[in-house]
Amino acid sequence: MPFTSRTRRRLWVRTAAVAAALGCGLGVLPASAAATGDGSDALADRAPTPTLTWADCSGGFQCATAGVPLDYNAPYGRKIDLALIKLPATDPAHRIGTLFVNFGGPGPSGVDRLRQRATWPWLFSDELRARFDLVSWDPRAVSHSTAVRCFATSAEQEQFFNSFPEMPGDPSGEPAFYRASKELADRCQQQAGALLPYMNSVNTARDLDLLRRAVGDAKITYHGISYGTHIGAIYANLFPARIRALAMDGTMDFQGSATGHGAAGATQPVDTRQDVATGIAETFESFLTQCAAAGPNCAFSDGNVHAKWRTLADRARQHPITVTNPDGTASTYSYSAIINLAADLAKPETWKDNAGQLEKLYQASGTVAAARAVQPKGEQYLGNSTEAFNAIQCADSTVPTAESTYSALATSEDKRVPYFGRIGVFDMMSCAYWPRPAVQPYRGPWNRVTAAPILVINSRFDPSTPLKGAKDGIAELAKARLLVVEGSGHSTMYVHSTCAEKAKRDYLISGVLPPVGATCAIDHKPFDPA
Repeated sequence: MPFTSRTRRRLWVRTAAVAAALGCGLGVLPASAAATGDGSDALADRAPTPTLTWADCSGGFQCATAGVPLDYNAPYGRKIDLALIKLPATDPAHRIGTLFVNFGGPGPSGVDRLRQRATWPWLFSDELRARFDLVSWDPRAVSHSTAVRCFATSAEQEQFFNSFPEMPGDPSGEPAFYRASKELADRCQQQAGALLPYMNSVNTARDLDLLRRAVGDAKITYHGISYGTHIGAIYANLFPARIRALAMDGTMDFQGSATGHGAAGATQPVDTRQDVATGIAETFESFLTQCAAAGPNCAFSDGNVHAKWRTLADRARQHPITVTNPDGTASTYSYSAIINLAADLAKPETWKDNAGQLEKLYQASGTVAAARAVQPKGEQYLGNSTEAFNAIQCADSTVPTAESTYSALATSEDKRVPYFGRIGVFDMMSCAYWPRPAVQPYRGPWNRVTAAPILVINSRFDPSTPLKGAKDGIAELAKARLLVVEGSGHSTMYVHSTCAEKAKRDYLISGVLPPVGATCAIDHKPFDPA
């Protein structure tokens, strides 16, 4: 099954003629090309500022639509629509401006996520909500904006994803997985080929600058989470003089994502060169260690948790494991499904449930908690988040194209990082077959000096954006400060830390950075009593 985002990792793949017809030029944007007097990107500056007409859309939110160029080389040509949502500042008299938020992915709707998460106090404190209008948007390709859709109907989409093979746990499953991944790429080309060359993150960064102009802010205040840090890094280097404050949370290795370092782009897929497998393995080790220490508060704690995990995984390699659901029906878990469960570590709040499932699987009997029961695959992928993920990620990143490269890497990575090594190899498999090239994907530089320093926050153990990758990303930026949260999980969106929230708030409001080498404690541990 294709992945839908970096923040919801699963083991299933996340999976030039058109450009000529549209009158565009293809290629990589040179580092020195198209700059204005303040060093900013001239392609965006040539485009007209969209007009935003905000209208109430329930719950105190306001919504609007912005028209932006499909192709910034033709700024007055075809327009696409971007859907926006705003929660106005609660203290208008002391309002600083707009805080633009991208929650990550790529693929999920920023409009829907802001509506769901604007009142999460560990993410947006009362002080932040008082001083800023909170604004998010669906980037190009996504959901309520002009969206990439690879299926003629939702029924066709659901049928396709329901039949999509699991990540191959051994070489025997690879041919079917490759065929399905290629079919997804082919369907996207057939249904959305005219859009695909323009769905990259450099255009989203340009869109963001047009939105900044549209709301009337002289400089941007931005909070990017997970993939949203990649948009932030590109924006900072396209528009370095226009940074008021830029906070990154769950940070990527930007060069590693775009092309890899050295020849890695031609020899390793994105998440292998980002070493996501090690991030998952380290976070799972934290899961097991905390589970053992939690005793009866962790259902998997009885006995040697490491030995139990090895036994469970080895048993599943030999044959699927069946457990009984609350309604008396049976669910069967393959090896890939059990690895998927173990790797589902982004949200510490789910760790207790995950431990309960692992224990039931280890016992090979019992019931699966209703809240965590397996749902039909297709129900998880309605909407266009999977198509958007691939459209954006495959336009942004260079990857190997030979199936033999992936097969060889799967074997070596499985040995290097047992259980989780294959995830980084196969989780973007459709990109190997994606139509190329994208129009001027961003390849750097990453180190232009920004008007304000950048705040980077990362968990000590993050299964989606490992701390090592965040440190690599910081080293690529000209002016950045790291704050490490001493917890496990993906970003402070899920790893709650009052300390980190205050540091982020102080920075976004006043520009004050935490001290060099600062760390923050978490508010509670995953297995603490409720």
